Amino acid sequence: MNLRQVRLKIKSIGNVRKITKAMQMVAAVKMKKAQERAMQGLIYKQYLKQMITEISANVDKSTSELFQNNKDVTTRTFVFISTNKGLCGSFNLNLFKYFLHNIKTTDNDQFIIFGKKAREFVENLKGEVVLDFSDSSFIASVSAVYNNVLTRFLNKQINTVYLVYNRFISAFRSEPTIEQLLPLTSQQNQDKQHSQKPYSIEPSAESFLESLLHSYLEDRIRTAIIESEAGEYSARMMAMKNATDNAGELIYHLTLLRNKLRQEKITYELLDMITAKESVEVTN
Repeated sequence: MNLRQVRLKIKSIGNVRKITKAMQMVAAVKMKKAQERAMQGLIYKQYLKQMITEISANVDKSTSELFQNNKDVTTRTFVFISTNKGLCGSFNLNLFKYFLHNIKTTDNDQFIIFGKKAREFVENLKGEVVLDFSDSSFIASVSAVYNNVLTRFLNKQINTVYLVYNRFISAFRSEPTIEQLLPLTSQQNQDKQHSQKPYSIEPSAESFLESLLHSYLEDRIRTAIIESEAGEYSARMMAMKNATDNAGELIYHLTLLRNKLRQEKITYELLDMITAKESVEVTN
């Protein structure tokens, strides 16, 4: 590698470093916004779960169809949440590996897709895609997904509904998660302690609890999407930070190589001058 090639490499890597640095900063801003969205809905979720827990303490939840298991149906539906873009490290790969490790797919399985990466994964599995929201706003599609799975579940067309997504833990970690959305289990909405506050509910506690459970299920889909987005931007931020650091290290080593080649060139030129001078002196 000559001096000119090294200089061109340093320049091109420097340009890449600027791009990765900009992408890192953009991902950091988007991650913060996704975290803020999750925090804004935290109080709502807390009060919703509290109300469900307190009301369900004196209500027979088995009367709700949301708790019923459609044993005669073998079809499962997976709401698969991934990303549309790459450059986020092993964010999607870890989720796919976790899914394959924990779920044995069958020909009766159906998929509702969020993200082009999940679409490619399901296509490789030869899975049946019922709905694909990869080309639309994920958050805006929550109601459509919920209405679809709820209608098919109540009509006994499917047995179980699962959420498959990356749960946001921190800016440095996301955890692949598979959660059962339907049917509901008694443990999902029970706490060890129940409030003793009396409630006067009209027309009935059962109908009011049913409405709360519907809101709870829809919110779980929305929360999964928000957490997946936060995890995506966090993973992309870390991936771009690593790329930026690696580019800086490459530039450092190439700069040393450039200086070495330049010094060698100067040394050779000096040797040529000295050799020429000595040749002239010998001739004279």
